[in-house]
Amino acid sequence: MTDTVHVIGASGRSGAALCRALIADDIAVVPVVRNAAKWAAQGIALVPRIADITDPTALSSALHDATSVVSTAHARHAAAVIAAAPPAARLVFLGSTRKFTRWPDDHGNGVLAGEAAFLASGRTGVMLHPTMIYGATGEDNVQRLAALLRWLPVLPLPGGGNALVQPIHQSDVTRAIRAALALRWDGPHSLVVAGPAPLRYADFVRAVAAAAGLPPPRIIGFPLAPLIVAANLSRFLPLLPTIRPAEIRRLTEDKAFDIAPMRALLRFEPVPLENGLALSFATPGKA
Repeated sequence: MTDTVHVIGASGRSGAALCRALIADDIAVVPVVRNAAKWAAQGIALVPRIADITDPTALSSALHDATSVVSTAHARHAAAVIAAAPPAARLVFLGSTRKFTRWPDDHGNGVLAGEAAFLASGRTGVMLHPTMIYGATGEDNVQRLAALLRWLPVLPLPGGGNALVQPIHQSDVTRAIRAALALRWDGPHSLVVAGPAPLRYADFVRAVAAAAGLPPPRIIGFPLAPLIVAANLSRFLPLLPTIRPAEIRRLTEDKAFDIAPMRALLRFEPVPLENGLALSFATPGKA
């Protein structure tokens, strides 16, 4: 794949990671961002096109010559991207497996709406739905968990942390997008991208602690309701990272997925969790 790639949301974590990977392979990139200062902070020597995704005129102007468009903005904006991109452009969107949650919220409902708009559009491409992404510079999944574990040697979890998770490393998200750009899609598609295997959340916590050089935490089962109350109070405790009640609720549901379709279509093997965490903690706070 050597076509120029227009990247919407290029100043975000997944967008910037994709831009750096494409540039490293001498593939032309057109970053499309809302905030020029935020893009400049990435330190990538490309002049961006400035467009708010909610401004149809500006977005159409930014994409007027696009042949391949990657949108790392929230999937709720898929309809706007579809309307602005040239009819023949290949489209790749980032969605989220949040669409499967039993606890509907604006994020998950927005993904569902964006996916529906894309699948109904007849446009060529795919919406990739990653599980929890870790390993990006500045990400707040494993780094925030490690910060919590530094203060809580005993970690109360609903159900003792038995629900399954299947996190995916940022490098694999980038790899998935690039593989999707290289494929000849027939119409619109939807595809889950995830880590190599599900594991219990309690085991994920222990793996994060080990990678961060922390002692193994003691994990205890705890009722959901008091944990939600505690999460509401976390924002008032300056030494602890803020925990959102919705995050606690989602710890009660399995987030495990069959990645055979990902392997068959995109043809790559995701990074094992142990390796991905080692990269994430190789430099403090970096991926």
